[in-house]
Amino acid sequence: MDALAGFLDGPRARGAFVLRSVMDPPWSLRIRDEAPLTVVTVVRGRAWIIHDDADPVAMSAGDVAIVRGPDHYTVADRPSTRPQVVIGPGQVCTNLAGETMAEEMSLGVRTWGNSAGGSVELLTGTYQAAGEISRRMLDALPRLIVLAEADWDSPVAALLAEEIGKDLLGQEVVLDRLLDLLLVSVLRTWFDRPGSRAPSWYSAHTDPVVGRTMRLLQNNPEQPWTVSSLAAAVGVSRAALARRFTDLVGEPPIAFLTTWRLALAADLLCEPEATVARVARQVGYGSPFTFSTAFKRHHGVSPQEHRLRRLATA
Repeated sequence: MDALAGFLDGPRARGAFVLRSVMDPPWSLRIRDEAPLTVVTVVRGRAWIIHDDADPVAMSAGDVAIVRGPDHYTVADRPSTRPQVVIGPGQVCTNLAGETMAEEMSLGVRTWGNSAGGSVELLTGTYQAAGEISRRMLDALPRLIVLAEADWDSPVAALLAEEIGKDLLGQEVVLDRLLDLLLVSVLRTWFDRPGSRAPSWYSAHTDPVVGRTMRLLQNNPEQPWTVSSLAAAVGVSRAALARRFTDLVGEPPIAFLTTWRLALAADLLCEPEATVARVARQVGYGSPFTFSTAFKRHHGVSPQEHRLRRLATA
């Protein structure tokens, strides 16, 4: 498992909000959903993404954006157009007076807008809940990423556009997976660009020693790893591994492992058949008590409290 796989293996889209918006100018949507992550791609026409405290960013057909929450922002035909619609938590759509607009602007299966033949078409995929594994990635992202069509090459956006209007059994799962693929494609392109500010742990995966060590830790968190056993596994001295890992990743190997274990545990606890004891074993803790103590120290709540809270909001 690598950095992007680790990001998506926990909080993979589960019933994500996926929508086609078809609009004719003037139009302006005020986004207040506070979702952790949203992907927007322009199928045709132009759009602007406007944060209150930053310059507006233009998007053309084929461009794709990733917006990291929870800040509010506006998507519009031009920066000067005043908002007409508000998208709130849970993707509730209202006018400025708070009256629902869901039926008025419905244009069919997962399609919404002010004109069925509008000159602008957007696809939006919103991750409505972030698992703990994603925190490392989310913290590494700028608030807004925009890739021009010429800067990335992926057929996934076209597949998503083709599938979004279908009303078939299992279609939500298809859309979830396509959204995941689109997100991975964009992030991989973004982080691999020359001069990009990729997080240190992402860049470290290309190092022959540190990258292999990280994969060992991420793929086998249940193992009783020590710096000595890791060094033996990758064929370097203990001191060399500790120094190289810390220099490239920004923290020692065992600190990285602890954070990974507890992040992974946060998601595993929300599986239907999960128990504290089983999750403790899966992430490498010798006893439920030791695991619970470490989990509460890291997350601020006990494993059981975390599980109940996540299931209550699922």
